[in-house]
Amino acid sequence: MSKVAVIGAGYVGLTTAACLADLGNDVMVVDIAEQKIADLKRNRVPFYEPGLAELVERNTKAGRLTFTTSYRDAVPGAEYAIIAVSTPEGEGGEADLSYVEAAAGAIADAMDGPIVVVNKSTVPPLTGDMVSKVLQKRNTRHAAAVVSNPEFLREGSAIQDFMHPDRVVVGSHDRAAAEKVARLYAPLGAPVLVTPNIYTAEMVKYASNAFLATRISFINEIARISERVGADAKLVAEGMGLDKRIGPFYLDAGIGYGGSCFPKDVAALAAVAEGFAYHPELLHAVMDINRDQRMLVIDKLRDCLDELPGRTIGLLGLSFKRRGGRPRPRHRVERVSPARHGADQAADAPADHHRRAQHLRPRADAGPGFHLPRHWPRITPNPGPSSRAGPASSAPTSARRFSTAAFASWRWTTSSRARRTTSSTCRAIPTSSCAGRTSITGPS
Repeated sequence: MSKVAVIGAGYVGLTTAACLADLGNDVMVVDIAEQKIADLKRNRVPFYEPGLAELVERNTKAGRLTFTTSYRDAVPGAEYAIIAVSTPEGEGGEADLSYVEAAAGAIADAMDGPIVVVNKSTVPPLTGDMVSKVLQKRNTRHAAAVVSNPEFLREGSAIQDFMHPDRVVVGSHDRAAAEKVARLYAPLGAPVLVTPNIYTAEMVKYASNAFLATRISFINEIARISERVGADAKLVAEGMGLDKRIGPFYLDAGIGYGGSCFPKDVAALAAVAEGFAYHPELLHAVMDINRDQRMLVIDKLRDCLDELPGRTIGLLGLSFKRRGGRPRPRHRVERVSPARHGADQAADAPADHHRRAQHLRPRADAGPGFHLPRHWPRITPNPGPSSRAGPASSAPTSARRFSTAAFASWRWTTSSRARRTTSSTCRAIPTSSCAGRTSITGPS
């Protein structure tokens, strides 16, 4: 059993802490948010992730998982200090490493002996060197090796991803320290890649996310071309995915990638490249396509409704992932939002998402209306000659009760046939009628 201090009780930090405790380690989580720690001590997890609340409660009762606001409670005597704090996007697209730097400084001030400091936050190459310099500057009495150990957790399946990973990546300038971190994961029996330096491990995370984002932008560009030639983009993607060299994953055309990782990680990787006087053309194309794809929703609504001012648009789906409980980051809703183009907008969210979605109100309410219904009654599905207009017939649709059109943010059919059907249906039936509503859909 190892003694581990985890810095940060957010999504990555808390999941990592609970899983390591479940593997038999003595884990203490540090977070400066007093209310969050107070809630966790009462087994109240501040966000929803399937199985996490039960995992936290089980390990808290067993005495393997504890919480504190003080680094001096957690760091002294620990073999590992895992940094799992936020790295938001900075002004120029680069990663904001201020929280990582602050955590490293606090660890240095509290450590009372040798320790392995693990970067689990998503950070660009060379961050490990910065953390090492902070530790050496703030504590000259004790040695601290720095190891990169990027996370690959998906919302909605984070515990499964931790306990049954595709791979574990660790890297450090200190090979012994990297292998020591690898031993933490030995009970999982997963493939472990130990890189010869810290930069390689840091790069694996950014390269992985950038590649997945590239697949999404690629299939969205293919979908636009497919519409123009009369091809069904979903079947095109299916045909591509059957090729074992390509595979089916991340080939769902829609409104583009979002969430808390892909946008900032692609931008940060591009910023790193430009910092070394290299222009990353492909990464910029990926970001440009993703930005333009969001506006395609507005174009489709305009095609359907002729004009947006005075229309009521239903937005179905706010959570980032199907089994997750967090709304999409604000920029995703704002940039796609028909409310920014003169329409009145209603967003449909389940009761447990409603509180988390309150931060969407102020910006949206500054313009045309933005509403968050609490109820999920179902209405009669939209009549029409084609079922390809989307899965609205089975979707919770309270936002559609008073909507001219409904936009579902989880899946989108891009075929030209579906687009023509949607437009003609909308125009042929008075918009004051329930049957006159239409749905335009897109994936999460």
